[in-house]
Amino acid sequence: MSKEPTKPSESLVQQLLAERRELKVAVERLRIDLTDARSAAGPDPRVEELQAEIERLRYQLASTRAEVKLMREDRDELRAGVERALEQMANR
Repeated sequence: MSKEPTKPSESLVQQLLAERRELKVAVERLRIDLTDARSAAGPDPRVEELQAEIERLRYQLASTRAEVKLMREDRDELRAGVERALEQMANR
């Protein structure tokens, strides 16, 4: 019974972690593309676009990390509240 209230927050955390992994992969792919573009002869017109995309993904990754941290804190607070409520019910 104590696991039931935590399921939605845990699934949200799992979803955010999966999104974070996807963003990390995207950043790495863009990094590789950027390295390839820099090593090519002459300036590649995609370099600025790729750099902007990397920055956007970094910002999104940082936001997701912050959101995951908040969701974990919320989950922990909810879990502690449920445990306190169960203790109070058991002590009555």
